[in-house]
Amino acid sequence: MADTVVSMAKSLLGSAISKAATAAAAEMSLLMGVKKDIWFIKDELKTIQAFLMAAETVEKKNKLLKVWVEQIRDLSYDIEDCLDEFMVHVGRQNLSQQLLKLKHRHRIAVQIRDLKSRVEEVSNRNVRYKLIEPNSDKLDSYMEEDVRNLSAKNIDESELVGFDNPKEDLIKLINIHANHGIHQVISVVGMGGLGKTTLVRKVFHSIDIVENFSSRAWITVSQSFDKKELLKELIKQLFGDGSSKEHSRELENNKVSGLQSKKVDGLMDVLMQGLEDKRYFVVLDDLWKIDDWNWIKTTAFPKSNKKGSRILVTTRDASLAKLCASIAGSFHSLVYCLEPLQDHHAKELLLKKTNRSHQALKIGEAEHIFDMILKKCAGLPLAIVTIGGVLGTTHLEEWAKLYQQLPSELESNLSLEAMKKVVTLSYTHLPSHLKPCFLYLSIFPEDFKIKRRCLVNRWIAEGFVVAKIGMTVEDVGNSYFDDLINRSMIQPYKFCKRGLVQTCLVHDIMRDITVSICLEENFVFFPMEYGTGIVPDSVRHLSIDGRQESELSFDLSRVRSLSVFYKPIEPLASLCSPQLRMLRVLDLEHCHHRITQQDIRNIGLFHHLKYISVRKGSYIYALPKSIGRLRGLQTLDIRGSHMTKLPVEVTKLQNLRILRCSSISVYKYYKPSIYLPKESLVKLPLLLKNYGNRDKRAEVVADLYNGFSSCWSRSSGIRVPKGIGALKQLRVLESVDIGRSTNTAVQDLRELTRLRKLAVAGVSRRNVNKLSEALQNLPSLRSLRVDSKLDKPLPLDQLYLASSPPPLHCLKLTGQLEEIPNWIGKLVSLVKVQLILTKLKDVELLRMLGKLPNLVCLRLILDAYIVEELVLHTRTFPKLGILQLGHLNELRKVTFEEGTSPKLEKIIIEDCHSDLKICGISSLQSLEEILHFTRRKLVKVDRPHQNVETHGSHPLLQAEQSQSSHDMRDAETSMRTKVETGESSQSISKPDGPGIHLSLQGPNWKRSHSWPPTTSAG
Repeated sequence: MADTVVSMAKSLLGSAISKAATAAAAEMSLLMGVKKDIWFIKDELKTIQAFLMAAETVEKKNKLLKVWVEQIRDLSYDIEDCLDEFMVHVGRQNLSQQLLKLKHRHRIAVQIRDLKSRVEEVSNRNVRYKLIEPNSDKLDSYMEEDVRNLSAKNIDESELVGFDNPKEDLIKLINIHANHGIHQVISVVGMGGLGKTTLVRKVFHSIDIVENFSSRAWITVSQSFDKKELLKELIKQLFGDGSSKEHSRELENNKVSGLQSKKVDGLMDVLMQGLEDKRYFVVLDDLWKIDDWNWIKTTAFPKSNKKGSRILVTTRDASLAKLCASIAGSFHSLVYCLEPLQDHHAKELLLKKTNRSHQALKIGEAEHIFDMILKKCAGLPLAIVTIGGVLGTTHLEEWAKLYQQLPSELESNLSLEAMKKVVTLSYTHLPSHLKPCFLYLSIFPEDFKIKRRCLVNRWIAEGFVVAKIGMTVEDVGNSYFDDLINRSMIQPYKFCKRGLVQTCLVHDIMRDITVSICLEENFVFFPMEYGTGIVPDSVRHLSIDGRQESELSFDLSRVRSLSVFYKPIEPLASLCSPQLRMLRVLDLEHCHHRITQQDIRNIGLFHHLKYISVRKGSYIYALPKSIGRLRGLQTLDIRGSHMTKLPVEVTKLQNLRILRCSSISVYKYYKPSIYLPKESLVKLPLLLKNYGNRDKRAEVVADLYNGFSSCWSRSSGIRVPKGIGALKQLRVLESVDIGRSTNTAVQDLRELTRLRKLAVAGVSRRNVNKLSEALQNLPSLRSLRVDSKLDKPLPLDQLYLASSPPPLHCLKLTGQLEEIPNWIGKLVSLVKVQLILTKLKDVELLRMLGKLPNLVCLRLILDAYIVEELVLHTRTFPKLGILQLGHLNELRKVTFEEGTSPKLEKIIIEDCHSDLKICGISSLQSLEEILHFTRRKLVKVDRPHQNVETHGSHPLLQAEQSQSSHDMRDAETSMRTKVETGESSQSISKPDGPGIHLSLQGPNWKRSHSWPPTTSAG
């Protein structure tokens, strides 16, 4: 009996082993099959992406073709998701790990089979309906009709207002009486619909131009043009109809000139010879490409003509405008940047087009809706004229509905078609790599100030940006941003100290049109736009505006980005759902809701996450250990939390480029008594019991955790784990508390050789040597912030930076300085210096800083200097643009000697002594204003060169009401610094000397007299 049992057991065991081996073989076969299919769908994805790029050139798709393109685009997204899933769950795993993930492998295998069948079906559908025939040229780009003619039907130029002053300014710039020298080129630049053509047409027909130029021509270039026809049109307008016809007949009868190129050459000769001795005025309207300009310039206009001719170019591309208008041998340009209509002109024009009076708008909410529509048009003449025309044929009661539904109206309302075509022409002309980058801007709410840094990092996380040879992925992303600025797709709002655009805006009308494109292409999903409850089958980018009710009961499994703005009605716990398994970007930075520890408990499930940003002041006190699973994470921004240390799992994030963490060092609810620790602990249960609200309890727990884990330290730095040096891709690291971190962790910082920005806290004599060693090995470092340990001097004299200091652009020091470090004088690349609590008495540092050749911004805050007088000596601070003095209680006098700070534009004084005097400002010829703040509110303004000439103490003028509530940070960051031409190419700079200058007021461009935008890979 026992033998039988043993025999049966052996038989069963053998069978089980055999089955297991068969199953393992089947699994391996399946795995090999999956890998083979992966190559197939990879190749298919490349073909699909190439097709979609070609399909973008077709402006007028029929309905069938549109649907088919939409299906192919959705298929490409699904293939990308499948490839990402494969890389996370199979491709990066070893064999044993793959065998443990049978469930994921089966799921991916099924997805691949479905995708292969969908690819075949999509191909069959083309054959079935003959959407695109072989060798068809339907995908070839063709010249679109001139949308200016279409929009002109709605525009009566005699009704337009606000163009008189621009017309006069432009005529002055043309300098009509300078009738000698080679021809000059003047560029007029601005976004579509701004009225560039209208303005230039007024100039073209003005009596000044007619009387001073013997020949005139108006040529519309557009995106595509026939070279021969353009030359013939130039000949016709400059010399008269007879010359063009006569020359055409001559060419037709000439057998030798049968080739198209020969005909063009003949026309070139006629132009060159005919313009030799004429003073001509030529308008090239709507220029798009630099190659087109180079061809026209060298083909049509003789260089030997010295009659002072003028060529006027209109374009939407600021970089192209500068290239066209550059004067040979000069750094200056003749570029006129057209700004939107002023408010009173915009209101006058809108009233005209609606055929309403001010009194008629007093009915109900009509006046309020009128003002909202006026704000949305934001001074764009074409938008005002077009929307005003629609309002003129609509009852007042329906205006609110039209305003709310404007994005969808842009898709269907024929009356708005002309405006949409003009504005979307810029989008249509974008290269394919910029189109998703621009559509992505629609994620942000209307009038939202979009930070360059955050936007570029999100583009990178989404896969829109790919590194190029000789350029990092950040450089490429920044070049994309600058390209959109130069093409007038987005508007600069704030500039940094080096002149780069730091924050941008999207024009409201441009955003509405972008939203309509996103809805049509299912690019971004806006829950508030779907009042009918219609939801697309797949949502890729989800944007939630907390000010509006949003229903989220739909499939979230394909969402790639989740962005929440303002305070959402839906609880965040449900938004961070495990359904979001394909999530790449989680942006809660602008969510007016305190993120809790509970909200991020599932963070490790989002294997595809590459970007995480959480609003400052969150109630997060510890990152889950599961964060180590996010191997693709690139950006982690969790500043202002209650955390005191990072888990060791962070060192597994090999792709991390940006790590921003800081701690709240203010304890609101509980701080134990040093003398009565036991009694303090007894109070804890009572403290927690008193707070039954979920959010309030989360805040109390976070506060307690922060206090206990940091021993109630006031440091904002975070303890980093040993092994932090493994993050080789890290570019930004802030803020590290080296006082609480181990010596090994501090030494590991030297391994971060790509680090560009570093902030450290807790610096003391005990650890300053380790920090010095680390800094010596950071050749890419550009920004450094150093904070001393609380109540301890800042031992900068022991930093070994004298031998080979990194080329820092920004230096911020917080803490008492016992000595002035000599190495500061060697940082010749410094642009910005900030000193806080340094308590310096020796003014030698001020002399040292004054010799720095590139210093633009100097901030002295909170007893940085404890002297009665600051003196800025002669021939110091050659590029200083901003001087900020804050909370300097001992200071009574600031003196500017003759010849100091020649480029100083703004002085900011905050909470200094009421008797503070500023002497010598009469010699500061670039000074625009002195701003006085009290508790961060602007209370006094002095504009010395505009009001009175001062010697000695300056007069204080009461600030206007509109200024009195301005925040100090807004006043400071809106300052535009003067940057030498070529010093920073990715900037919109303000050079010295005459010409056309560009300035900003809020989101609008402001005309003055020189605007040379420069571009580079910054």
